[in-house]
Amino acid sequence: MMRDMGIYTIYPKPNLSKRYHAQYVRPYLLRNLNIDRPDQVWGVDITYSRMRKGFMYLFVIIDWYSRYIVDFELSSTLDKSFVLTCLKRAFKHRRPEILNSDQGSHFTNPDYLSLLHANNIKVSMDGKGQALDNVRTERVFRTIKYDCVFINEFDSPRELRIALNQYIHEYNTYRPHSSIGGHCPAEFYEFRKAA
Repeated sequence: MMRDMGIYTIYPKPNLSKRYHAQYVRPYLLRNLNIDRPDQVWGVDITYSRMRKGFMYLFVIIDWYSRYIVDFELSSTLDKSFVLTCLKRAFKHRRPEILNSDQGSHFTNPDYLSLLHANNIKVSMDGKGQALDNVRTERVFRTIKYDCVFINEFDSPRELRIALNQYIHEYNTYRPHSSIGGHCPAEFYEFRKAA
């Protein structure tokens, strides 16, 4: 009956957190760390973004202090190049001291680790089975999905990209965030960075 009425449930889909090689796993560096400035810690992760037919993979970089979405990239495949492309683009403008991720295959591979080491960035990875280690990034994903992706039907990757560009711009520049005192992420990020 739900299918006939066009009603569906919202729940997590593909598990993207498969390790590549255990030797590339790094320790979690953020336990008890006081995050008190922009570009101190960035979080990265990959999720899926559904469309009317199929889905795309969404990679997002988030400044944990301000909740500012630094950059994002979409891909139709799980090839690691879209992650590396997005990071290289972001590093042209700013760099974090620490970059945190899960232990998925995109983050436990030598190309990813070499890129971070070449940019003097410390690598932090969530503990296995420790979902709360990356909670700030997961909350941003939830917000993007519930406010933009789940309530729209996208017919093409182009439509999805346009919608995400608009939503992320609004999220960064207009949407107040309770965890940063009602400021929008861009205002908080730029104000604190200039201070």
